[in-house]
Amino acid sequence: MQLVLYYAPNACSLVPYVTLTEAGASFEVRPLNFRKSQHMAPEYLQINPKHKVPVLLIDGAPLTENVAIQIWIAGNFPAAKLLPAEPMQELRAISLLAWCASGIHPFLSRINSPARVCDVPGAEGSVKRLAVQQLFENYQIADDLLAGRDWFFDHFTAVDAHFFWCFRRGTQFELDLAQFRNCTAHFERMRARPSVQKLLGYEQQVQNAFAQAA
Repeated sequence: MQLVLYYAPNACSLVPYVTLTEAGASFEVRPLNFRKSQHMAPEYLQINPKHKVPVLLIDGAPLTENVAIQIWIAGNFPAAKLLPAEPMQELRAISLLAWCASGIHPFLSRINSPARVCDVPGAEGSVKRLAVQQLFENYQIADDLLAGRDWFFDHFTAVDAHFFWCFRRGTQFELDLAQFRNCTAHFERMRARPSVQKLLGYEQQVQNAFAQAA
């Protein structure tokens, strides 16, 4: 089986990179430089007309959207235990993955690119302020879920990888996250995992290569 992951630095394609690594899967990574609009190139749009990452090519067939990708990885590499084994807990984990994708990610996007939400002159500050408020509401939910726990479930799962990206992206916007102590502790535990260390090293290599090619 041939696996190819389309990836961009800082993007949520971090998530399948981590979980594929946790699963011990053999996969090729094809980085995209968004600043050069490589995700809008005709060749890439044939693979994913949504012009987003991640995309996981499975023997040439594209699978998009992190929730679907995580379910596929968990199902094809069961020894990694990327989802809980008990059916109701598995559904709860999928629910949390969907929450990361649709309940947290959009607010991070608004903070990063407020003009894509509202192009009215002078609206940028309001868009960011409201997005931060709603982001923090979600971080507080996660903080409560992580109280007294190392992981969202009784062991590392794909949910931890996805929320790691959600919280990491918040740290990149110079937000004051000190109130979210459990999320911060989870973030540090994640950064110490070998799979994340590998990801961070690869991300730096890609960023350096993009800078040299600029």
